[in-house]
Amino acid sequence: MKGILLIFAACALWAIDTLIRYPLLGEGVPATKIVLTEHLLLTIIFLWAAFKGRKKIWSMQVGHISYFIVIGGLGSALGTLSFTKAFTMINPSLVILLQKLQPLVAITLARIVLKERIKKEFLLWAVPCLIGGLMVSYKEVFPGLSDMDFGKAFSNPKALTGIGLTFVAIISWGASTPFGKKLSKEGYNETEIMFGRFAMGLLCLLPFISMDEVSFSNSPAVWGKISGMVLLSGVAGMWLYYHGLKKLSARLCALAEMAFPFFAVLVNWVVLDAKLDPLQLMGGALLLLGSTMIQIKHY
Repeated sequence: MKGILLIFAACALWAIDTLIRYPLLGEGVPATKIVLTEHLLLTIIFLWAAFKGRKKIWSMQVGHISYFIVIGGLGSALGTLSFTKAFTMINPSLVILLQKLQPLVAITLARIVLKERIKKEFLLWAVPCLIGGLMVSYKEVFPGLSDMDFGKAFSNPKALTGIGLTFVAIISWGASTPFGKKLSKEGYNETEIMFGRFAMGLLCLLPFISMDEVSFSNSPAVWGKISGMVLLSGVAGMWLYYHGLKKLSARLCALAEMAFPFFAVLVNWVVLDAKLDPLQLMGGALLLLGSTMIQIKHY
């Protein structure tokens, strides 16, 4: 039970992070700059973990490096940028809807990469989790889709690029869960995985400095907000996540991560007075119930 509670706690911190992140984007701070600065600060923060585990890192197998490329280069860097860029190219509701496929990617890769058995009982409880995740986000998805011309969306080159970027994000994030679990099983602790993730993500983000003309000369207020996100969702959130992943199967972790949008709307309810309706509450209950039952029954 402890593992799933740790994942839920991580999701709660990521949800609180959105109260800082989205206003920053609204103020015109480029997403590339936010993500790059976060990775730079997090890499510096976890340098001590690299020094402490330097023998393990220097003798790292090539396969392990590829796992860090997946969780850092793809999951932490490319996935985030692709998802953000997709929002500017297609209907955001479609992006959010397609993102619900992410657990299916993670579960499939958990079977391929980790050889995790997918039991019938797991699938029976996974379906309510997926439905619950969609119910929680329905306010963001269905109103936008009702006015959308799907014929134009799938024939417009810009829209097709946006859909492609969304799938890049889905696959990148979905792959991060089983490959993070793989690193844990190979003997890397939470802080070593976090250093590798952020350092690899930083390396993959460096080319975007020249492409997007990223500048680091911002006001102290912006630096303070980014630093807050680093400590909240980067240090605390990711530590809770990898600590929880160590105790769970990757397939269950993928479902538990779907609690993030539920916690996001809860945070908006508490802080911004954006009340949840019965359908969202029911969706959240389905999501929490399904993932908890899988944990209790060890499916």
